[in-house]
Amino acid sequence: MSDWLSPETVDTVTRYLDLAGVFACGILGGVVARTRGLDLFGYLMVGVVSGLGGGIIRDTLLQHGTPVALTDPVYLPTAFAGAFLAFLVSIGEEQWKRVFTALDAAVLGFWAVTGAHQSLAVGLGWLPAVLLGTVTAVGGGAVRDLLLSRVPAVFGGNGLYASVAMVVAAVFVVCSYCGLPTLGIVLGVVLALVLHIAATRFGWTLPGGLHMEDTDAARAVKNASLTVRTRPSRRPRPRAPRDDP
Repeated sequence: MSDWLSPETVDTVTRYLDLAGVFACGILGGVVARTRGLDLFGYLMVGVVSGLGGGIIRDTLLQHGTPVALTDPVYLPTAFAGAFLAFLVSIGEEQWKRVFTALDAAVLGFWAVTGAHQSLAVGLGWLPAVLLGTVTAVGGGAVRDLLLSRVPAVFGGNGLYASVAMVVAAVFVVCSYCGLPTLGIVLGVVLALVLHIAATRFGWTLPGGLHMEDTDAARAVKNASLTVRTRPSRRPRPRAPRDDP
């Protein structure tokens, strides 16, 4: 039992979880690339950004050496493999939705645990660990959406996402403080699967903000934006023919 609680074992498990997240998010990036009609290069690039973005942001913020995605030779091929698999496999939309939801939930658990563990390993406290666990889980998807000119899904309008990552990271941190990091890994991954799939199925979302009041200032901003969009373009008037002397 003590072997399962050793730091070496936890490091090994979280590394494999990190790679599993890279592969799964590479597939997710490939699925998004398919919906946008990209070519093979687009698949690979979107898969790499989706699979490695969160980890690179995490390692950059930790300032504990070069990001592991750039030093470990396994990471880039793993992201490429996930994106290429999505490029090759063609299944129905409903099947893709089910696979997408399950993979998304798994990635949340894998990366929230990995990010929190890496933060604790360099001596950070519980709050930065929860924060970086969340950033690791959602960072790659947010960068991918920005690359494709989309509002990042993590900002709302979908099922619980970043909030699930925060809960998972917090559970892992609590278990680590209690000397049970392996239990935290198992609980975190299971909790991510249950919460995210349930939120997607039952439409659980966080409450939105209040609408902007219909004040004079708000109406002026709205009217100005409408004027800019509807203002006709000025075309140069054709010149009258000139008789040369």
